[in-house]
Amino acid sequence: MRGAVLAQPADDTGPIPIPGPRRASVPAVRQRTWTDRAPHLLALALFAAYTTLSVMRYRRMETRSWDLGIFEQAVRAYAHFQPPVADLKGPGANILGDHFSPVTALLAPAYRLFPTPVTLLVAQAALFALAAVPVTRAATRLLGRASGLCIGIAYGLSWGIQQAADFDFHEICFAVPLIAFSLEALLGRRWRAALLWAAPLVLVKEDLGITLTAIALAVAWRARHDPSRAPLYALGVAVLGAAATLLTLTAVIPAFNTTGGYDYWSKVDGGPSPFAGAETKLRTLAWLLLPTTGLLALRSPLLLAAAPTVGWRFLSGDDHYWSTDWHYSAVLMPVLFLALADAADISRRSPRPWLRTYADRLPACAAAAALALTTSLPLATLTEAATYRTPPRVVAAEELLDRIPDGATVEANVGPISRLTGRCRVMWVGDTRGVTPDWIALNNSSGWVRDPHTYARQLHPDARYRVAGEAGGYLLLERRTGQK
Repeated sequence: MRGAVLAQPADDTGPIPIPGPRRASVPAVRQRTWTDRAPHLLALALFAAYTTLSVMRYRRMETRSWDLGIFEQAVRAYAHFQPPVADLKGPGANILGDHFSPVTALLAPAYRLFPTPVTLLVAQAALFALAAVPVTRAATRLLGRASGLCIGIAYGLSWGIQQAADFDFHEICFAVPLIAFSLEALLGRRWRAALLWAAPLVLVKEDLGITLTAIALAVAWRARHDPSRAPLYALGVAVLGAAATLLTLTAVIPAFNTTGGYDYWSKVDGGPSPFAGAETKLRTLAWLLLPTTGLLALRSPLLLAAAPTVGWRFLSGDDHYWSTDWHYSAVLMPVLFLALADAADISRRSPRPWLRTYADRLPACAAAAALALTTSLPLATLTEAATYRTPPRVVAAEELLDRIPDGATVEANVGPISRLTGRCRVMWVGDTRGVTPDWIALNNSSGWVRDPHTYARQLHPDARYRVAGEAGGYLLLERRTGQK
């Protein structure tokens, strides 16, 4: 026998193994090391992919909304110890009167060092990638190395995360790792950690207090047989989460809002029937449950944490919330994949053989589905050479916008915004509320502004503007000297 020597005892009770060299244990140690590092290595790979995706799109001037500009204005203000005013929401508008997201102040130190919207994009990529660590780690503990890594990959390549990484910047990127770490702790029966990780959600966005309530209820359910007071504490946190949302919507946000109210009530109050857009909503539900979890997540109480987000989206009268586009599904992805891991663990102990087999194979199927779908999702663009080239029109447009001096007042639409908010006071076109800007910068690629002078006069009848230049589909107007 290699690696051991057998000695015969005096009473002939049987051979006693004498340990020999421990070379055979080295591969196991290496395998454990790889297992320990796998979640972090996966997160690093995802971070590189998300960062490349969003930064290259920024370089190509393919910004799709005003959100990146709004958040840069708020973070820039925080970085200079000023109230988070976002003039794009209206001159002097405090962003806390729009959505309650003080968590974005955490980006202020990094932005002070690197004052560019790219800082926000990189931070968002890091937060999305970070969530892969608890997702992979929790799934590995429940299902083993291979299945755990498959679920981590499925999360990282999920359509909800890819769509969010491809969408400029949004505060919900902070919620994704908080939810992931909270549910990892819940699955590990670390009740206090689960509640503590979820608690900061109330500082990310006003509706996430209800998500905190849902997570706390899941903790209370899982800990119901625990002899400690964990179930009672969880119920208390559930009440606090709901109270925080109510207080934020009725008092905190109105206190910062110039109208004294909450602007988004109109998207629910007096809107269409909850059954409006039923086809779109059912399609979104199918995307949430089928390619991600194969419906197995329905067996896990963790899925309760997804209910608040899905609920307010489908009750809203704004059809943008109903579909799979934009960033709205990002917070659901860690919930879905950790619910899948939990449900697979539960199902493997089922007396039904078909369900045990299905649960064993589903993590690999989820990873395969995510890989297959990626060919038609944003990360697929990383395989295209055009992704890494800066088009000539972009160079021309940037040179045009560089004519605007630092500190100038600019009225702009999507396109110029993200190139100007870091050094100018930028307002949304048509919403300057009495402020006459020094410059008007417009993405006019479609030719929607046919007569620049007439359009400028419509915006500001008492001022006169001249065309300062046109390049790369962009139009720049400068207010004439002496005009108010």
